[in-house]
Amino acid sequence: MKEEQFIPKPYINSIDDGSFTWSSPSNIALVKYWGKKQHQIPENPSVSFTLSDCKTITKLSFSKKESASDFSFEVFLDDEKKDDFKPKIVTFFKRIENYLPFLKDYHFKIQTSNSFPHSSGIASSASGMSALALCLMSIERALNPKMTNEYFIQKASFLARLGSGSACRSLEGDLVVWGKHKDIDGSSDLFGVKYPFRVHENFKNYQDTILLVDKGEKQVSSTVGHNLMHNHPFAEERFKQAHKNLSNLISVFKEGNIDAFVEIVESEALTLHAMMMTSLPYFVLMKPNTLEIINKIWTFRKQTGSKVCFTLDAGANVHMLYPEKETETVLKFVNNELVAYCQNGHYICDKIGFGAKQL
Repeated sequence: MKEEQFIPKPYINSIDDGSFTWSSPSNIALVKYWGKKQHQIPENPSVSFTLSDCKTITKLSFSKKESASDFSFEVFLDDEKKDDFKPKIVTFFKRIENYLPFLKDYHFKIQTSNSFPHSSGIASSASGMSALALCLMSIERALNPKMTNEYFIQKASFLARLGSGSACRSLEGDLVVWGKHKDIDGSSDLFGVKYPFRVHENFKNYQDTILLVDKGEKQVSSTVGHNLMHNHPFAEERFKQAHKNLSNLISVFKEGNIDAFVEIVESEALTLHAMMMTSLPYFVLMKPNTLEIINKIWTFRKQTGSKVCFTLDAGANVHMLYPEKETETVLKFVNNELVAYCQNGHYICDKIGFGAKQL
């Protein structure tokens, strides 16, 4: 599929005003995407677990303007006006205007809230941009009622990607692939697709406990970090590694091999941060407490035979992934040994979910 196929034909209907509300979750990548080309195209494929409780709820109200001169909108987070969000949304609207030609025809009121604290250090761009993209697609579906559900989701993922790359993986669940991969038919650099192969019962209802090590703003943004991969001395090998790890995960998921899953997921997390530490300029997003937690997890696993593992986003917080049957044991471990390394003792319990839904 090409970008041109998301440019709509003239709409059948007209609509003056209305509102749509969507809830969309965040996600946690198992094979990481780090490095992108123009137009938010990933340098390597990725696969992620869709989360359940860490989500954004967005209500988009719209009313027809007298003239289509420019973008017109206001943004609210938890009912508080947030003008500092506007530049990112303007950038998003500029990127998607060719695919949603009605954008300048309406004034929008964007009311959004997160189920997790905004300052928690959990990336809200994936859930936020996917929820907004779904609301906008609901307007287009009202203008073109013949739209199929498959096209609706595919285009919403395509649009979400142009707001935040990982947002294209938040629309469906429980595993989503983004990026072209030779072993996965239908995979695309343009949008996320549901993981198409068998997943063993071992990976059903997987749990994710997020240890909030640092809630502050990152010293280097993800956008800057991605761009530093352009001249990175290890970039090409990293991209090959991601392809290989995704291939290996296919058999891991099929056979239910949790030990191999742990090895791939932790290696991917550490490789992501190794790319940051070996770029120019180099930077470190892990904190001392991040490393303390990682070492504690390794010790706990060795002593108990637990299948708990960690992964990291582009930040200091630690995601602990583990089978549902270990929930009580792992949470006891968190409360007894790991809470001390979390900022203000904060952590969030989540689980693998099934994507966005209209409210």
